[in-house]
Amino acid sequence: MNMRRFTVLALGSLVGSLMVSGAAIAHADAAHVKADNVWARASVQGQQASGVFMRLTAEEPLKLVGVETPAAAVAEVHEMKMDGDVMRMRAIEALELPKGVAVDLKPGGYHLMLQQLKAPLVKDTQVPITLVFKDAKGAVSRLSLQVPVRMAAPAGAAGAGGHSHAGHGDHQH
Repeated sequence: MNMRRFTVLALGSLVGSLMVSGAAIAHADAAHVKADNVWARASVQGQQASGVFMRLTAEEPLKLVGVETPAAAVAEVHEMKMDGDVMRMRAIEALELPKGVAVDLKPGGYHLMLQQLKAPLVKDTQVPITLVFKDAKGAVSRLSLQVPVRMAAPAGAAGAGGHSHAGHGDHQH
């Protein structure tokens, strides 16, 4: 076997094993961010919104400033927090990702919100999501993910068994 063919086969094997393990595969302008335990909550016909959750760890200080997906007309970074006795949810302009610190996007906390879904998110399918980041100098980078759609958080994920996102279909800003 010649060296070039071996290299192509080895790279193909590596990419295949990364895809099976659920690791994100990024393109050339990708941010230096690791995304783990990535999942989107399945929706039903007529439901207009759903959440996407994950753990992000940046290799340099970054801000998550946007979300892009063909699956929804609106995609935003959201936070949920207590305001007195009321749990409030709102879109935020940016989420700080300190260098080397895992930041959980989970039910009941920071998360990605997909609104005006173009079609239901069906269990056991995948939805393409691109995260948009800015570094301290304002340079933009992206991380493209194929996000598995599930009914609940995978075992071991932050927020597993936590807050239901089912009521967000009526959420207004």
